[in-house]
Amino acid sequence: MTHSEKRIYLIKELLSELPQYDNPELPENTEMQKQLLRSLMNIRPPHSVGAEFLRIQDEYLSEEVREKGITDSDTLPISPVNNRIALWRGDITTLKTDAIVNAANSALRGCFIPCHSCVDNIIHSVSGIQLRLTCDALMKEQGYAEPTGTAKITPAFNLPCNYVLHTVGPVVQDSLTEKHCKQLASCYQSCLELAAKEGLKSVAFCCISTGEFHFPPKEAADIAVQTVTDFLQTDTQIEKVVFNVFKQNDYDIYKTLLCYDS
Repeated sequence: MTHSEKRIYLIKELLSELPQYDNPELPENTEMQKQLLRSLMNIRPPHSVGAEFLRIQDEYLSEEVREKGITDSDTLPISPVNNRIALWRGDITTLKTDAIVNAANSALRGCFIPCHSCVDNIIHSVSGIQLRLTCDALMKEQGYAEPTGTAKITPAFNLPCNYVLHTVGPVVQDSLTEKHCKQLASCYQSCLELAAKEGLKSVAFCCISTGEFHFPPKEAADIAVQTVTDFLQTDTQIEKVVFNVFKQNDYDIYKTLLCYDS
């Protein structure tokens, strides 16, 4: 089965779960097929799936990751002010490290909006449907929504990292408050404590809460850098923390805070 044939197989299998679609005509364009597959994965509820589907999905997603290219966190230039901190602008789903951090919602089952641009959606799309199934099992066992500022760990499945740390950041609806700031600091602290407890050596953070949750980017970066720096002063387990950014504005903020311009 070729790579494109695997994609068609996955699309048809997912469509077969939706009785409202009876033998629909599939797009011929590759990018449109990829968007359709991602959309179907995004909206799929967390129920069981066959081993053959998972085998082909894993082969397909792993090849997609390889085609995008993988960046090893060990190769990233360290900050001039702290040799255990690095800054990287890129797609967090292409980063090879012990764990990446996912900015999740309180349901902790991923984003169900088709092809949404949030990091939660992107991570689940690249990892595969096993990630939602695993998160669903965790949340069913817990029995209540994930509190803001805490963290959970899962395998990364088809991502190049080993684990995903899921944390729920604060939502800033009006003005920024001290409570928001403490909750965001708790996100970073909880992820680092959990990573150290699990014996991980490297962690990559996305910009928690600065997207859909509207936390001001500069204030968020200040909290992130301060919390990580304070943690590393007493912890000996974590060898590298990567601040991963996607937007140029965030990159400029972190560059200044971490003295990359000096």
